[in-house]
Amino acid sequence: MRPLLSTLAFATLALASTLSHADVKVDDAWVRATVPQQKSTGAFMRISSTEPITLVGVRTSAAPVAEVHEMKMEDNVMKMRKVEPGVAIQPGKPLELKPGGFHVMLMDLPAAMTAGAHVPLTLVFKDAAGKESTVDVHAMVRALNANAPAAMDHGKHKH
Repeated sequence: MRPLLSTLAFATLALASTLSHADVKVDDAWVRATVPQQKSTGAFMRISSTEPITLVGVRTSAAPVAEVHEMKMEDNVMKMRKVEPGVAIQPGKPLELKPGGFHVMLMDLPAAMTAGAHVPLTLVFKDAAGKESTVDVHAMVRALNANAPAAMDHGKHKH
């Protein structure tokens, strides 16, 4: 009986860790293209969750440094800084990571980000109990002049 209970407990924990990923939804992830020698760019997306959760970090193989940043006006000066300890996401209130607001900064880029490429991102979250979970995202690189999700995706067309 004891081995059966241990197996059930383990299975329940495994299922609970799988379900934490299902609570977070990421839409329209994209990265702004760069010009040669440019060492940083932004990643943008919409994140929603069915439970209160906090975006606490991001990792990527595309850049040695990836941080969640915020741009905001302070004393008539637009300032950008790393957000610590993170950005809270409430159920029913998606977090918009967008130019001019909260966003992901990719820094010390080893190579240019070219339109049409894909960038792997791992978003790191903490729930109300302090448990960390991750969500893997593949963001498409959009042209330099792209600043909104409405940019047309020509990737499926044969030109």
